[in-house]
Amino acid sequence: MAKSKFKLNKSGVGDLLKSGEMQHLLENKATDIRNRCGVGYEQDVYVGKTRANAMVKATSNKAKRDNAKNNTLLKAVR
Repeated sequence: MAKSKFKLNKSGVGDLLKSGEMQHLLENKATDIRNRCGVGYEQDVYVGKTRANAMVKATSNKAKRDNAKNNTLLKAVR
């Protein structure tokens, strides 16, 4: 059996992780999570040093209390 060599293109992977398509995918996932949480939660997608990131956070006081008591964000991630 012949051995195959595989060399990962690190700059290509980095470009993929920061790409507009990845940002769009993360935006859709963050929207789904935010919708499961309810009112008082916001989302954001940003490009960091090595990859695109998505964030959903509680912004209103009611949502912050709800998340602290019920782990709403964690449950919404599934």
